[in-house]
Amino acid sequence: MLLNITTTHYPATDLGYLLHKHPDRFQSVDLSVGKVHIFYPECTEEKATVSILLDIDSVDMVKKAKVKGNEGFALGHYVNDRPYVVSSLMSVALSKAFSSAMNGKCKDKPELIDQKLPIEVEIPTLPAPAGGETLIRNLFEPLGYDVEVKRHRLDEKFKEWGDSKYYSVVLKNMVTVKDLLSHLYVLIPALDNDKHYFVSEDEVEKLLKRGEGWLHAHPKKDNITRRYLLNLKSLTREAFSRINEEEGILENEDQAVNTELKKKKETLHQKRLNLVVEKLLETSAARILDLGCGEGKLIKLLMKHKQFSEIHGMDVSYRELIKAKQNLHFDELAPRMQEKLNLFQGSLTYRDQRLAGFDAAAVVEVIEHMDLNRLKAFERVLFEFAKPNVVVLTTPNKEYNTMFEGMSDDAMRHDDHRFEWTREEFKNWVEKIAENYAYSFEIFPIGDEEVNVGAPSQMVVFKNGN
Repeated sequence: MLLNITTTHYPATDLGYLLHKHPDRFQSVDLSVGKVHIFYPECTEEKATVSILLDIDSVDMVKKAKVKGNEGFALGHYVNDRPYVVSSLMSVALSKAFSSAMNGKCKDKPELIDQKLPIEVEIPTLPAPAGGETLIRNLFEPLGYDVEVKRHRLDEKFKEWGDSKYYSVVLKNMVTVKDLLSHLYVLIPALDNDKHYFVSEDEVEKLLKRGEGWLHAHPKKDNITRRYLLNLKSLTREAFSRINEEEGILENEDQAVNTELKKKKETLHQKRLNLVVEKLLETSAARILDLGCGEGKLIKLLMKHKQFSEIHGMDVSYRELIKAKQNLHFDELAPRMQEKLNLFQGSLTYRDQRLAGFDAAAVVEVIEHMDLNRLKAFERVLFEFAKPNVVVLTTPNKEYNTMFEGMSDDAMRHDDHRFEWTREEFKNWVEKIAENYAYSFEIFPIGDEEVNVGAPSQMVVFKNGN
């Protein structure tokens, strides 16, 4: 795991003073799961580069891990990308190796502390599984960074496999070293959203300390805060409250605005879920599969109806499945209700025998999170191999985006959306599915319709013609 920081400030050797690391020495710092090595592959008065190399012991990392929740995939502890990508481990390494620099201390040249330097950061492998290039740019560009992004393929020899979740990133900016390290410390784990340690109240303090002076003004501060704290509600609420206090926002005004926005969002989402349930109840379906079930909101509604004798939820994120189990109060359910419910981890783009034999499947606001080059694989998995009798699928209506104030023409509703379809594009895709896999279909609007742009979301109900 490697990260390079380069400056062309003159004299570039000042970088050594700011980082408190002598260019002529190879230095190492112990971490709980390995070592971080700091060295200068180049250091002249014209240009200096410092490299931060993490040597991670993946077996030791598993033995010392405090994070719970992956018991369902024991091998995943050992077979993972953590030793090879820039992640939360790098944030810990930066704070250990450059603690004085991050705290704005420079004994020998204190005048450099607040001086902005031309900086270039090279990150060979950065994971961004939920948001990709758009998220990377949204996090760094508002801070003045010129961002270069290149996505890695899964395998250069097999290009048909498509792209991976990993990116090479180059960041360029005129920035103080203190601010640079703070930005990297917060934003790297916010991108990956997969911390290697238990997230507690201490993380709120770290976020506020390292985000001081820039986080409150960042247009994506809410998203950064949620992702940094792994969407843990109690911690994000505390962080939001503290950030708002720093901004001088009156708590009652802030709560009123947040309540109104949340109400609008929940109203549309609730309409969507209610309509999905309504369409499933109109069929004779008893065994239901919720694909991309997330936190289990749809499942919670489905469990209220006796018609549905079995409800199975699948999601690619094990963390979401844990949340779903908690939200559904699974451990407190009566035995017969527990038998009715099954949650499991899986991918929508790989053939899976567990998906076969269902009366109906729900795919609610899921496909827009896929890369378009993976959509064909999803189609075959669901309509050719799993082949449920009924499929209820929803996705945003791109045309409606003009109704959202301040939203640019090329923007999407969520950082993790890879595409959004107009009503015509959606209809064309639906017709192709119906023709290729022998399904009939009906399309429905979701939410209040507006002239010329339609409703916020769109739904299709497929029925197997065989």
